[in-house]
Amino acid sequence: MYSPSMLRRFFCFNAAASSSSITPSSSTTTITSKKKSLVFLGSPQVSATVLDALFNASAAPSSSFEVTAIVTQPPSRRDRGRKVMLSPVAQYALDRGFPSDLIFTPERAGEETFLSNLRALQPELCITAAYGNILPTKFLNIPPLGTVNIHPSLLPLYRGAAPVQRALQDGVKETGVSLAFTVRALDAGPVIARERIEVDDQIKAPDLLALLFSEGSKLLICKLPSIFDGSAKVNAEPQDDSKVTLAPKGLICLFF
Repeated sequence: MYSPSMLRRFFCFNAAASSSSITPSSSTTTITSKKKSLVFLGSPQVSATVLDALFNASAAPSSSFEVTAIVTQPPSRRDRGRKVMLSPVAQYALDRGFPSDLIFTPERAGEETFLSNLRALQPELCITAAYGNILPTKFLNIPPLGTVNIHPSLLPLYRGAAPVQRALQDGVKETGVSLAFTVRALDAGPVIARERIEVDDQIKAPDLLALLFSEGSKLLICKLPSIFDGSAKVNAEPQDDSKVTLAPKGLICLFF
């Protein structure tokens, strides 16, 4: 596990190093690939599942994209020992050998230093999966292909922070995962695709959550070509606001 002093070296936006920024000597200046630039945003363990799928897909010889940066929640105190720990996504990325100076941990996604560094990377697409931070318009305006979110419900059902818990509380027999473009309104963007699954009577929220993000990862990889060529945006389905149900945060916050 990394010590607080090591965390300051790893992360550009740690509280003790908030003035840090990408310099000409950083990894951002060495990206010469013609592949499309994708930035991933996520924080808990289920997000790492999505990042793993993206890493694996980007490594394929025929891949048209690469993950050029990762955005995640700052290190925080967790567990009984109250040790400062990286988010699961940050830890996973480092374990995979991802450059530490391209892992960003802003307190808020609207910080100007962070946004400036993101613009310098010129991402064509951003993918979010349980990131846990509101994305302002200034962020959403950066990637020309937009920002796509993996949401563990069949939108417009269960918009909000706790879709899995609310679905189980309601006793639904079917749920699913949606890919949708991110807009300023919560989980209200046009839907690219949905994947339905039956809900086992005995399944618990953490297991269902993991299953949905696993299926969402596969759906994302399947739909990336259409997202990159622009056809997904043209064909995305506007949500029917008359069918919206909400899933506000309850006792557990899972960062949707």
